[in-house]
Amino acid sequence: MAVEFKPQPMVSVEPEPRNSRRRVQQPLLLALVLACGVLLGANPFRPSDQNPDGTARGYLKFKEILSYVDRDYVDSVDAEALSDYAIGRMLERLDPHSVFIPAKQQQQASAFLQSDFDGVGVEFNIFRDTVTVVAPLSGGPAELSGLQPGDRILAVNNERVSGKQLSTEQVFGKLRGPRGSKVLLQLLRRGQAKPLNVMLTRNRIPNNSVDVAYLLDAQTGYIKISRFASGTYDEFKQALGDLRRQGMTSLVLDLRGNPGGYLDRATKLADEFIGGTRKIVYTDGKGDQYDTQTYSRVLGEFEEGPLVVLVDEGSASAAEVVAGALQDHDRALVVGRRTFGKGLVQQPIALNDGSELRLTIARYYTPSGRSIQKSYSHGLAAYEQDLQNRLRHGELFHADSIHFADSLRYQTVHGRTVYGGGGIMPDLFVPRDSSAYSAYYTRLQSHNLVREFAINYFQSHRPELEALRPEQFLSTFRISDAQLQELAEIAARDGMPANPSHLRRCANLLRNQLKAYIARSAYGKPTYYAVLKEQDAELKLALQAVADGSANPMQKLSMK
Repeated sequence: MAVEFKPQPMVSVEPEPRNSRRRVQQPLLLALVLACGVLLGANPFRPSDQNPDGTARGYLKFKEILSYVDRDYVDSVDAEALSDYAIGRMLERLDPHSVFIPAKQQQQASAFLQSDFDGVGVEFNIFRDTVTVVAPLSGGPAELSGLQPGDRILAVNNERVSGKQLSTEQVFGKLRGPRGSKVLLQLLRRGQAKPLNVMLTRNRIPNNSVDVAYLLDAQTGYIKISRFASGTYDEFKQALGDLRRQGMTSLVLDLRGNPGGYLDRATKLADEFIGGTRKIVYTDGKGDQYDTQTYSRVLGEFEEGPLVVLVDEGSASAAEVVAGALQDHDRALVVGRRTFGKGLVQQPIALNDGSELRLTIARYYTPSGRSIQKSYSHGLAAYEQDLQNRLRHGELFHADSIHFADSLRYQTVHGRTVYGGGGIMPDLFVPRDSSAYSAYYTRLQSHNLVREFAINYFQSHRPELEALRPEQFLSTFRISDAQLQELAEIAARDGMPANPSHLRRCANLLRNQLKAYIARSAYGKPTYYAVLKEQDAELKLALQAVADGSANPMQKLSMK
């Protein structure tokens, strides 16, 4: 149907007398402010008293423009998507961590901090567009149904997933579902010509944040925490208690790569190490509404004894709170590299349509007064390039490339010098392995060839691997030169020409990773981490610190 466009007539408006306009505007503006007060009043984040009419004008301006676009723009538009986009861009002007999460993404965003989820219980990777089982999770539906490392998932509920360029998140979306629901997997298993059809009933799957806890030697425990989720403190307490019962007298707490999470779980964990009533962290916001001070208050399970905390440039937020508190109280030796520097506190605000606003309301400070947050004064793009800039400037490899102004100097409880300026600077610096930054090694990792080689090796040698005890595997298994050469040949077929000098440069790192991935499939996470220990410079320095007494800074200071 053709519709003739009929232009609206031009309207001439004579200017009103100035006093008359003001008399009309004042009650209108008051009405608008009151209306916005009703709209915003139910929100716990009420506008400040400083500029309420500005908030009202901004709200009405946005509403008016969106209405015009939706009604009169030449093409059809998705007004809600435009609104989401505009909100996101607005928040970028505030700070790097205030974000808006649309309703359709909110569940996925929150899943990171959940301690369990409904699904089939399988760890997978995507090799050459093929979804491949790395390991079924203990006690989950996948393990009970007989899924094995190396099984290739061809289809989920008759919908093909292999051979398609699906993201990890898309595969998760297909495997997860309500508890009790059924899902049909079509698998291709090595040595079998025909695919297998396996029906699984989804169940509640633990989503552990304590990756591993075991004894490095007869007295030294090791606990790695991947994030501070809802169940992290309970998992940690159980792990710490188990290690204490096994005779642990010193501990290495690994927070490398931990991006943070719930602050209260992090402070409760720190409280297990800090005796008495001492400040763990404080926050400072606008006015005093979001000003808080958190103190230790319980009798912790490990308030004495050597303690080392491992951190790196991936340790952020709540992980930095823990490291900073233990360092400021001279309770632990911090080992590694300067942490990320995320010290802004976000308050999650559930919106009516199921979306969520995570708004920065305060800043974190360590007990000595250090702000954890690094500068973001040069804009979002520069902020996001910070880690790459650290790499280019040599900070990840040389401690003397890091310079602090005198104004950033702080003192621990017992007088040790520590530094602010963003992130937590460790007491002992450990450079990154430069071989991990070779172009050849990086491409091997980005193409997933190392993990794929390890999975294929496990499948080909499963009987002899399972005949070994983990201790035998650790002491006797070696990746040979021939196997490294085989990996290089596979890489060449994948478009990476063989380069003997580059292969030699990262050979030790590759041997360690291949052995670790094979151990993961054959024996599980504890053996996987035990293999990684062989090439873990930070962990080696931590063990040395335990041995020479420097892992307990307070004790070392008292001996001077």
